[in-house]
Amino acid sequence: MPQLQAFSLAELRQLSVVRSQCNRIYQFGLANKLPHFKLHEERLNEVADFVYELIRQDYPTMEIPFHSRWRHFEAGHIPRHLKLESKWVNADAVERIRRHIDLVVVSVLLDAGAGAQWSYTEAESGQTHGRSEGLGIASLRMFEAGKFSSDPQRPFQVDAKALARLTIEDLTAGFQAGPSNPLLGLEGRLALLQSLGAAIVNKSSVFGGGDLCRPGFMIDWLLRESRSGSEQGIPVALLWRAVIEGFEDVWPSEGRIRCEGKNLGDAWRHSILGPLSESSSIVPFHKLSQWLTYSLLEPLASGGYPVSGIAQLTGLPEYRNGGLFVDFGVLELKNPDAALNPLPAGSELIVEWRALTVILLDKTAELVRQRLKLSEEEFPLAKVLEAGTWKAGRRIAAQKRQGGIPPIQVLSDGTVF
Repeated sequence: MPQLQAFSLAELRQLSVVRSQCNRIYQFGLANKLPHFKLHEERLNEVADFVYELIRQDYPTMEIPFHSRWRHFEAGHIPRHLKLESKWVNADAVERIRRHIDLVVVSVLLDAGAGAQWSYTEAESGQTHGRSEGLGIASLRMFEAGKFSSDPQRPFQVDAKALARLTIEDLTAGFQAGPSNPLLGLEGRLALLQSLGAAIVNKSSVFGGGDLCRPGFMIDWLLRESRSGSEQGIPVALLWRAVIEGFEDVWPSEGRIRCEGKNLGDAWRHSILGPLSESSSIVPFHKLSQWLTYSLLEPLASGGYPVSGIAQLTGLPEYRNGGLFVDFGVLELKNPDAALNPLPAGSELIVEWRALTVILLDKTAELVRQRLKLSEEEFPLAKVLEAGTWKAGRRIAAQKRQGGIPPIQVLSDGTVF
C-alpha cells in the first residue's frame, strides 16, 4: 500500500489538493471499491451530448460569461446590478470595485440551497423567483437598501458594524420568509453574516480601512500585494489566498475539521483514504469559497484587473452538478435506499458524491470542448459550468422529479450548498 500523505493546513487549502484528493476517491471508483457509488464512465458521452446541445441552444453565438453570482442578478432578463451601478455617480473606479465585492461577498454567503418551497417576489418588476435567482435578487435589494451598511450616508457598502447588528428579523423580512414561504437555513445564514463581520475585523490587514472594515477593501490589498498593474492582472493564487485565508473565521465550528488550530470549513473525511484520525483522510472542497472566487473574477476584470490562472479552480461539487451525473447514471448508488432521507454534508456518501463530481466535471468539460472544437483556453471550466453542467443538472432534475429536487438530498446549514 502506498504511503499515505500527511497534509498541512496550507496544503489542505491549496486548489491542487482539492483535485488530488478527489482524484484519489475517483480511482477507487474506477476499481469499484467505493462503498456507496458505482462509476459508469462509459455514460459520460451522454452527459456531454446533453450539455453540448444545451449550450448550442442557449448560446448560439457562443458569447458565454463565467459561472458566477452575477448571472443570478440578471434573472428575468433584467440587468439589476448595472442599474444599481448607474446610481454610483460619485464613486471612482476602485470604489466601484469595492462595492461590487461587498455585494457579491454577502450574496454568495447567502446562496445556500433555499429549498423548493421558498420564493421571492420583486416589487420593482413583479417577477417571482426561487432558489439561487431569488436569493440573489433578494440580497441585491437588501444591499441597495443599505441593510448591510452602518452609515446611512453610504448605503452601498457592507461593513462589520452593520453585519454585527443584523437580526433574524432583518433576514426574514429581506427574504420575505415566513411559515407560508419557508427558507431553509435562515439561522445559519444569519450566523454566517455575523461571522463575516467578525472575520473581516480579525483580518483588518486585508479588509481594513481605518475604523471601517469592508470585504471590498480586498481590492486595495490585492493591488498592494500583486504590484502587477492592470496589464498583467492578478494571479488567481493571490485572489484565492485572500478568500481562503481572509474569510477563514467565517465558517461554523460545530462538526467541522480543525487543522493547526484553524477551521477548514468545507472539508470532510472519508475512511477509504486513510485512518479518520489522519489528515490523509480529508477531502477539501471549499465549494462556497470557490463560488465566491469565481464571482470575484467579473468585477475585477471589468475594473481593469483580470485574474490569471483560473484553470486552477475546480468544478463546484454541489447538488446541481452532482445531480447531473446521478440522473444520467454515470454515478449509481449501490444501495438506493441509502439516500431516501436527507444526509449531512459530512456523511461518507455525500463526500464520495462530491469528490466524484469534481473529477467528472473536468472530464465532461474536455468532452464538451471536443464537440465544440475549442481549447481549454477558449472554453475554460468557468464557462462550461455556466453554460452547461449547472443548467443541465437543473434541467434533467426538472424532467425527472416534481419540483426539480436533486436526486440526493443534503441537510443544509447554509454554509456548504
